[in-house]
Amino acid sequence: QVQLVESGGGLVQAGGSLRLSCAASGRTFSSYAMGWFRQAPGKEREFVAAIFWSGGSTKYADYVKGRFTISRDNAKNTVYLQMSSLEPEDTAVYYCAARQRPLRIPTMSRDYDYWGQGTQVTVSS
Repeated sequence: QVQLVESGGGLVQAGGSLRLSCAASGRTFSSYAMGWFRQAPGKEREFVAAIFWSGGSTKYADYVKGRFTISRDNAKNTVYLQMSSLEPEDTAVYYCAARQRPLRIPTMSRDYDYWGQGTQVTVSS
């Protein structure tokens, strides 16, 4: 069992940056692949980025590639999402998710076992 708590959301102008954090409980954080998803009003939850449990591999959705960076610090049980060049279309509630020792990096929400409560990111034009 793992509990996830996101932080770092807020209001930012277009072109600005934010760093989201997701703190995980539990002693086996390093065995979990971690993902970030987002959900805008009236839209389905969509994949943003994910990092393998070993931290050696990452995946990004095309619409954030080159602008967002996912990273993890297993010593701090924390995964980060650095977001740059933010656009109004990035406005959404951002969720982190965890999946224990998958064979490959999961990019579908159904493949994750644990979810945080979400943090709001609003990008003004």
